[in-house]
Amino acid sequence: MTIRNWFKFFLNALLIGGGITGLVGLIVRWNDTFSPFIQSGEYGEFIAVFLWMVFLGFTMSVVAQMGFFAYLTVHQFGVNIFRSLTLWNWVQMLIIAVVLFDLVFFRFDITQGDGSRTALYLMLLFFLLAVPALTAWLKVKMTGKKHVLISSLFFMIVITTLEWLPALMVRSGNIDQWVTILLFPLLAVNMYQLLMLPKYNAKSEEDIRKRQERREARKRAEGASGKPKQKKKRTAQ
Repeated sequence: MTIRNWFKFFLNALLIGGGITGLVGLIVRWNDTFSPFIQSGEYGEFIAVFLWMVFLGFTMSVVAQMGFFAYLTVHQFGVNIFRSLTLWNWVQMLIIAVVLFDLVFFRFDITQGDGSRTALYLMLLFFLLAVPALTAWLKVKMTGKKHVLISSLFFMIVITTLEWLPALMVRSGNIDQWVTILLFPLLAVNMYQLLMLPKYNAKSEEDIRKRQERREARKRAEGASGKPKQKKKRTAQ
């Protein structure tokens, strides 16, 4: 990927992370944070907190992009180690099952006495499964390759969960709100990266090809203009 296309890729992912975090944070923390500022007329504080949410989204976007490029390396290692894409897909399916089991029974820490909290985490689990399923389906449809289904699910579920894990490990304060807020930018940015990376790679290849053609055309032009003009010899009369 060329530097220019990578910068576009990075910037778009950054904007998606910031926008999604700002929107979700506005909804989730409306009653606790944003509504009191509106009621008291503290619009400056309202804007400051909203911009802080957006900046938090930028940070989550960077985390998601680091996780994506780390996964590309891990995926290549997995294929090389197991010597078979089919076997590697089975391993990825096993890891997905283990991660989901650990997530539901240990990380979510759902208690039977708190119905609202249980409903919240079941909703988050639904999004953690639905968005990856949609992304994997779109990836297969875009590429026409069925074998990318498992890899897409692995990235969207396992890598997103690992990026989400620091928030899940906190057990103090209004952590449930932050767990909710941080999941959505990770899903959105990871979905964008998985679906749009081939487009930027293709655009980079096209840019490199055009650049090479311009260089060759310039060399040909310089070669044609640099030829010494042959003077006609005058024949003696």
